[in-house]
Amino acid sequence: MVTIAPDIEVLSRFGRALADPIRCRILIALREAPAHPAELADLLGISRTRLSNHLACLRDCGLVVTVPVGRRIRYELADARLGHALDDLRTAVIAVAADRTCPDSADQGCC
Repeated sequence: MVTIAPDIEVLSRFGRALADPIRCRILIALREAPAHPAELADLLGISRTRLSNHLACLRDCGLVVTVPVGRRIRYELADARLGHALDDLRTAVIAVAADRTCPDSADQGCC
């Protein structure tokens, strides 16, 4: 059974998904078109195992869904509005000082 997550949980899940550059690249690719895992792995230049782990995270976050196509599985965004949200986030102007990092990231910057 699918349930609708409360606002804060939705934002938290979206943040978790976007916290990794590979997951961001997967979401952007799926924004363009649904894809099979092998296609995504080739497009992103990563192993299928690594891709599988990231797809599992995105499924757990509720951002992507699987669609059976014959004997294969295709991935797509769970909701078309996620594509619009990704576009809005990608084009948002963020004020960041060059020498600043996020407080939560000890060894790397936010982005």
